[in-house]
Amino acid sequence: MDRLAPFFEKFSLTARMFYSGFLCGSSADQDSEYAGYLHVLRKGRLKITRPDARQMVIDTPSILFFPRPRLHRLHGPEQEGAELVCATIEFGAGMLNPLIASFPEPLVLPLDALPELEPTLQLLFSEAFSKLPGRQTAIDRLFEYLFVLLIRSAMNAHLVDSGVLMGLSDSRLGKAIEGMHKHPEAAWSLEQLAQLAGMSRTRFAAYFRQVVGVTPFDYLANWRLGVAQTMLRKGNSLKLIASAVGYANATALTRIFTQRVGMSPTEWLARSLGHRM
Repeated sequence: MDRLAPFFEKFSLTARMFYSGFLCGSSADQDSEYAGYLHVLRKGRLKITRPDARQMVIDTPSILFFPRPRLHRLHGPEQEGAELVCATIEFGAGMLNPLIASFPEPLVLPLDALPELEPTLQLLFSEAFSKLPGRQTAIDRLFEYLFVLLIRSAMNAHLVDSGVLMGLSDSRLGKAIEGMHKHPEAAWSLEQLAQLAGMSRTRFAAYFRQVVGVTPFDYLANWRLGVAQTMLRKGNSLKLIASAVGYANATALTRIFTQRVGMSPTEWLARSLGHRM
């Protein structure tokens, strides 16, 4: 089974390039309530400032990924500038997407450490610095593909040391996580999940929390609610959603949704649809 497939089936991936060129001086504030940011520095020196953290300086070609909405500003040298291409990435950042939650804030990776991305990066740079018809659409799709490759590399090369990516990379935990992903409606017990992993209940619970960072049932609850959020956006009824994600009825779903998200499903959907209009 493709271990990444459930994320792309349940959460829509959309990229939108908003800058390409030489940045000389400071950019506008990069701030979004729902999108992350993917910056690709091709050459030059880039400084990143954030109101709640120390500034960062990147002086080698790198990918800089802010997986969740985070206010920041980019600064390039006044004379030569920093050559870069930037896009917003929407992949459930405003939803309970455990894949997004597993990434550090931010993730910085030198391009020479990711040789498998080089062909796609060459296409991305070629389109970004051209004036060809359909340029925006081509770059947006290339950023989406680049993002998929980045996640694949992060999982295969253990570039992220905690969260669901680490869990999926683990031969034992991966089987239990796949089970939860495939059947969120099932009445999973700790014993059943431990059996999938080939471990005792005690060892499984402790090891899951150590690697993934949350308990198995916290992970399951968040996955169920993430699936519920996607189904809400598609216009499904609360009754149908509750059955699909393992809750007895709409009332039970609404109660746990409100506890974990901070608003009812109806309130969350109205806010989500307001953002997309």
